[in-house]
Amino acid sequence: MSTIVPGLVSTIIPVYNRPAMLRRAVESVLAQTWRPIEIIIADDGSTDDTPALGRQLAADHPGLIHYLWNPNRGAGPAREAGRLRARGEFIQYLDSDDTLWPRKFEVQVAALRASPACGVAYGQIRLCREGEPPSEEPHKWSGRELPTLFPWLLVDRWWNTDAPLWRRAVCDVLGPWSDLRYSQDWEYDARAGALNVRLVYCPEFVTDQYHHATERQTGHGRWLEPTDRVRFFSALWRYARQAGVTLDAPEMRHFTRWVFSHARLCGELGDSDASRSLLELAALAAGGPSADICAYGLLARAMGYRGAAQLSGWLARRHGDRPGRHTLKQSWMKV
Repeated sequence: MSTIVPGLVSTIIPVYNRPAMLRRAVESVLAQTWRPIEIIIADDGSTDDTPALGRQLAADHPGLIHYLWNPNRGAGPAREAGRLRARGEFIQYLDSDDTLWPRKFEVQVAALRASPACGVAYGQIRLCREGEPPSEEPHKWSGRELPTLFPWLLVDRWWNTDAPLWRRAVCDVLGPWSDLRYSQDWEYDARAGALNVRLVYCPEFVTDQYHHATERQTGHGRWLEPTDRVRFFSALWRYARQAGVTLDAPEMRHFTRWVFSHARLCGELGDSDASRSLLELAALAAGGPSADICAYGLLARAMGYRGAAQLSGWLARRHGDRPGRHTLKQSWMKV
């Protein structure tokens, strides 16, 4: 682990095959009004011109920009390689798709220094969709002042990777990033939530998140494979309980229905073990098997998990698949 430099903000940018976006992201960090800074480009095994650009940026800014090449394992391990290299008192994770507003570090370092009990400062996200004007309203719940990450993380990842500025001491306690291909950032946040890390809110835009025609760095696609869904939901459940979220909390009831839905989806994908594990987790989060979870379990034992999922899906489509009373709106949905 590197020696910590007081006041230094270390920005870690994982990147894979997107040189133009990387240049834009790096320029937004160089434009920060706060000094001192360092930038660590953590290349996730790029196969195009990205490595050449990363090395050139490091050569053009010696001591300020560092380039690390890593085998392709996903954004989480790439961020972890950068974290281990970082020397800053504060850590900024920045997706290569996105950019920071010039005063982000200045504002958030000041907020953390004024609030020594808080481990993370966060601000508002401006959503920029390709071909559309930038949004005038904060994206997700980044415009809300929330004291901790839970219980809201059980409903949605209500900010993005770029919005927070972390104290290095918090990141050291959280430990290594997960190798989950998707939602590894959600799992990381949940670890901080489990520790009830306090948040300080900065009521202004601090980052632009870009939604463009190509796939984002962290991807969307099919989301997690069934076995990784079990890992993700089990971790989210465990961390929420460590944070003190009760079984009767509205967010936990939402989580129960969410896990139950993925138990069925994993059945449709043909992974009976994952489907069974998620069904058991849904029952645990519900405080015991509910009538519909029990009925589904009996159906799965009689027909198999794929057959039960297919029948359940057919019935839902036939009768109109609408959100249940425990399903809450996610942070990106309009109120």
